[in-house]
Amino acid sequence: MAHRRIISTLLFVLLAGTLLAQSADSLTVALPQPGHKVRYPLLNTLYEFVKEFSRVDTNYVEPQHYNFTFMLQNTNTYEIYHLRNKAGQEVVFSPRPAYKLGPYFGWRWIFLGYTFDLTHLKDGDGRQDFNLSLYSNQIGVDLFYRKSGNGYRVNSLTLAPNMKLGDLKNVPFDGFHSSVKGFNLYYIFNHRKFSYPAAYSQSTVQRRSAGSPIVGIGYTKHKLNIDWQAFDQLISEKVGKVDAEGLVDTTMVLSNVNYTDYSVSGGYAYNWVFAHNWLFDISLQAALGYKRSTSDMNTSDQGFLRTFDFRNINIDGILRTGVVWNNTKWYVGANSIFHAYNYRKSQFSTNNIFGSVNVYVGFNFGKR
Repeated sequence: MAHRRIISTLLFVLLAGTLLAQSADSLTVALPQPGHKVRYPLLNTLYEFVKEFSRVDTNYVEPQHYNFTFMLQNTNTYEIYHLRNKAGQEVVFSPRPAYKLGPYFGWRWIFLGYTFDLTHLKDGDGRQDFNLSLYSNQIGVDLFYRKSGNGYRVNSLTLAPNMKLGDLKNVPFDGFHSSVKGFNLYYIFNHRKFSYPAAYSQSTVQRRSAGSPIVGIGYTKHKLNIDWQAFDQLISEKVGKVDAEGLVDTTMVLSNVNYTDYSVSGGYAYNWVFAHNWLFDISLQAALGYKRSTSDMNTSDQGFLRTFDFRNINIDGILRTGVVWNNTKWYVGANSIFHAYNYRKSQFSTNNIFGSVNVYVGFNFGKR
């Protein structure tokens, strides 16, 4: 429960800071004047502290000139799970990509909208997907929750080094279920000259190329459930019951995998202004993630430090890319965010990659 309170506090501070920073020019604050007594010193101190989140070097970054924006966005989501057991058998599951389209309306830092899943209008697959990214000049956060539906397919299956079952490729399988939820919080060092919002929220315009080191922390909760009995039956239907008998060593594969990931990350991001009003961004963060499975937590009465195991540390990653044309009034562009997670135990390992690609067009209005 303690880590949940810490997470809630961090997100509240970030949300409040973003609101005050983006709305500071509309606030009336009793700033100290010569010869006048300060009435609210604490409020003034907080105001100046929060203002730091929005201050930029205008030689590199042009601030937003409008209060409102309207945007039409296409979102395409992707996901892949690569599972292996100790015997070297491998299977890759992936759902059909989801193509969504919808309108968004924004007022300064608040951006609300809804996209319709065009690939499952008639046959809803039960998938739930929520992503929220907040970007200020200094601090950013990614919030995500994703729950699989019944739209997974077998992408590939390897039962031996030279034995791949091509007949199972793209065959639907409803015995695989997964969910992931969590957040990534990161800090941008060169925040006066480098602008994440210019690349991902169109609220500023990068005028000169600049980059910045990035550090962050993350927390995710992963759940996997695989019905191996149903999977054996699927193989039997494709290769024959006799031929399939004993091919999958289910004693080496867990049916339920639940683990929590605590991570510390570092990386670099660069905004390349390759033409007037144009911007290309690439950002890469590598993370050291400590995975604690449900079994680890149930046997951790002695405390986290005493049960710490270096073998539970894996390397994860976050990749962001974006290209945008923005003349401060109109903008059009595309961006992508992908997360990669690795989980390894002696009997079982999995690699999970999920993310989204967004294509958008919009305009700003309501001059400040």
